[in-house]
Amino acid sequence: MKKTFKYLIAIAITIFCITNLQAQEYSYRIALLKYSGGGDWYANPTSLPNLIAFCNENLGTSINPEPVTVEAGSADIFNYPFIHMTGHGNVVFSDYDAENLRNYLLSGGFLHIDDNYGMDPYIREELKRVFPDIELIELPYSHEIYHQKYEFKNGLPKIHEHDNLPPQGFAIIYQGRLLVFYTYETDLGNGWEDETVHNDSYEIRQKALQMGANIVNYVFGK
Repeated sequence: MKKTFKYLIAIAITIFCITNLQAQEYSYRIALLKYSGGGDWYANPTSLPNLIAFCNENLGTSINPEPVTVEAGSADIFNYPFIHMTGHGNVVFSDYDAENLRNYLLSGGFLHIDDNYGMDPYIREELKRVFPDIELIELPYSHEIYHQKYEFKNGLPKIHEHDNLPPQGFAIIYQGRLLVFYTYETDLGNGWEDETVHNDSYEIRQKALQMGANIVNYVFGK
């Protein structure tokens, strides 16, 4: 009888914990941008969940651990303050996509683009469609995005080597607000992935996650 009672208590506690976990509310949710053109927008599938977990643990954020996917032309993007974009190849925004992204960004949204190698010539052209009158500029190392919880006095860390070029952080800024942050020749997303995917060292992955956390902190801390 006692064993049965203990067993029922254990089941009740388990159900209570699961129910409360499912009912937990989060302050934010991060979205992954799906775009046309044939580029692999879905690259690095473990990167965002790992970055979110790192931020929740080390920054005290309350971000839903499961990112969602949104299309460039969807009204759903307005539900998410932070959108991440990655890939290796071609990117195409339709006129409607470009207008939708522009309205989203001007309304308070933020887009982080991480070139996973091969995206650069395409995304630069498409950003001109989104903001034809605003230049993509390189951020100085003194910009506050590099000096959040973690210090990066020399700008972006180098995570993966491709063309022996230095990492660079570019931005689209409107009326003093950073709308788009484009990380180039760094491959942050690769560093956010599970350790077994690229076999990066702990130190390299920590640098990538810390820089990612700085971006998140910069956006959500505003």
